Amino acid sequence: MERVISTRGLLSLPPKPQVRPYLPLHTLRIRFPSAAAPALCARAPASALHGLSCRERTPSIARPTASRDPERSLLYPGISGKQRKVPIFRASAAIPADGAGSAELGEKKPKFLGVEITTLKKIVPLGIMFFCILFNYTILRDTKDVLVVTAKGSSAEIIPFLKTWVNLPMAVGFMLLYTKLSNVLSKEALFYTVILPFIAFFGAFAFVMYPLRDAIHPTALSDKLLAALGPSFLGPVAILRIWSFCLFYVMAELWGSVVISVLFWGFANQITTVEEAKEFYPLFGLGANIALIFSGRTVKYFSNLRKNLGPGVDGWAISLKGMMSIVVLLGFVICAIYWGVNTFVVNDPSLPRSDRKKKEKPKLGMNESLKVLLSSRYVRDLATLVVAYGISINLVEVTWKSKLKAQFPSPNEYSSFMGDFSTATGIATFTMMLLGRLILRKFGWGVAAMITPTVLLLTGVGFFSLLLFGEPLAPLLGSLGMTPLLAAVYVGALQNIFSKSAKYSLFDPCKEMAYIPLDEEMKVKGKAAIDVVCNPLGKSGGALIQQFMILTFGSLANSTPYLGGILLVIVLAWLGAARSLDSQFSPLAKKELEKEKMRKEKAKEPLIAAVREDTDGLVAKGVKPRENDSLHESIASEDSTNGSPLKEKLASESESSSETSTGRSQ
Repeated sequence: MERVISTRGLLSLPPKPQVRPYLPLHTLRIRFPSAAAPALCARAPASALHGLSCRERTPSIARPTASRDPERSLLYPGISGKQRKVPIFRASAAIPADGAGSAELGEKKPKFLGVEITTLKKIVPLGIMFFCILFNYTILRDTKDVLVVTAKGSSAEIIPFLKTWVNLPMAVGFMLLYTKLSNVLSKEALFYTVILPFIAFFGAFAFVMYPLRDAIHPTALSDKLLAALGPSFLGPVAILRIWSFCLFYVMAELWGSVVISVLFWGFANQITTVEEAKEFYPLFGLGANIALIFSGRTVKYFSNLRKNLGPGVDGWAISLKGMMSIVVLLGFVICAIYWGVNTFVVNDPSLPRSDRKKKEKPKLGMNESLKVLLSSRYVRDLATLVVAYGISINLVEVTWKSKLKAQFPSPNEYSSFMGDFSTATGIATFTMMLLGRLILRKFGWGVAAMITPTVLLLTGVGFFSLLLFGEPLAPLLGSLGMTPLLAAVYVGALQNIFSKSAKYSLFDPCKEMAYIPLDEEMKVKGKAAIDVVCNPLGKSGGALIQQFMILTFGSLANSTPYLGGILLVIVLAWLGAARSLDSQFSPLAKKELEKEKMRKEKAKEPLIAAVREDTDGLVAKGVKPRENDSLHESIASEDSTNGSPLKEKLASESESSSETSTGRSQ
């Protein structure tokens, strides 16, 4: 006996339904106990049985065979001697006359390791792409220092002049050009237009420009200028002397700011949703440090190739060709991944799209930014943190690289040491990023914010003490198998490693957390003011101080005592600003937590009223409500979350915004 479920107007039958042969649907063959079968068919929702008919069928006692009844042989394999009534679902009704439309039941999206396959189609290519970009950047960053510092007629004194007078103008010019191209080209064409010149330049430098360096560098003109201007102008003259190396330096710097910050993060933000970003962007930061470790080993390997070469062979040229070949190869891999994602993923209609809207960022002028900074002590302290870090790390880094050249004058030796340095930096940063959240939760914002300047202070005192008082310590260091110069190189390396790892794992999260308790207007204007005034001042402030010292005292070595004194003053001011900001941040954060608690209580009031109403109704009927009712449990769980510690809440709020900046800062 057949029985068709009434859909109460939800389904419409075509005027002339087509008669079709029955094809059993394997996913819909379900058996139920005989007593429950009729009730189950009657209770089944129409949405779940769209286009289906349900009937009871009584199989025979004898075992069905495939030849007699193939349908029953699939439904009841091995069943005999027992009768039961089973509902069988068929795709028979509501088939449109045009033949389109079939029974579709909601299925869960397939997952792999707990992550939806559709999400992995975007995240995995982005992760590989980010790894390749950071791998290239580490190789380029180590190589650019080797080229400009160890070149004949140059030294580490060239770096402050390069950053101020070459790197900064080219960065501004590139951004202006990028803005104009973005108005003309599509996103895909813009990506290739930007990244392909980088790939072409790095390949041409290793195989064309470096072998022809003696022919294209104006060595004689540079010697005349240096003789006329004096040794204090060694840095500016060296920019002209080794202009191709300086161009490589600038292109390597732009790879970090353009390819990472603009191209990659712009593309990632374009194709990912907010939920995916919160979950996977922090993993990109960890992946960046893994790339740092592997690329450091790669630099070390190619730098040691000269040991197996014969006499008279330019080992650095061979190493340079090998490293730039990898850069070019991975550059094409990046382009291929970008093409594949745009072709097979972005245009797939089944994948979720980003629903983020770009926030309008206020554009404050210099005068308006200064007014915002002067009007708020809180923002001034936050600005001091940003400026102090930029200046202090610059002061130490350039001085350390000058001693590094004195210890390792050969380009291959210098590059080999930088490979070890990059690997150690990646390991330390990876470890600190895992510990950073624990430190924030256990010790609070104030302690976490003071770790970075404390590390810089302690290692800075040790570094400059070895430079100034190395001779009296020579016997003690000799017993350890080190010279004062080598000890200063190692201490300077430790300072750079620990300061950078502390910056990525603690300084950046603390800086982002400091914006949370501010009101919306001050939060937006304060961040814009710091971006306009403090970021450029922090990046170029150290370089300007070093230029002044070099031109005044003749060389970087002669200005070392004064640089050490300036570093001490800046770090002490940094610590004072962090302590002052902590005294303001904690009360504001507590108020923010109280507001959040009040909002939760207000949101919970309708639920409490509903529970009371249900409880009163049950009591009136003589039924005692259960203590473990789900409504009671939900209220209890919300009450327990309201008592969570302040630092745990703030750490979770800042996690998604702070950890994603790691990749940009590498």
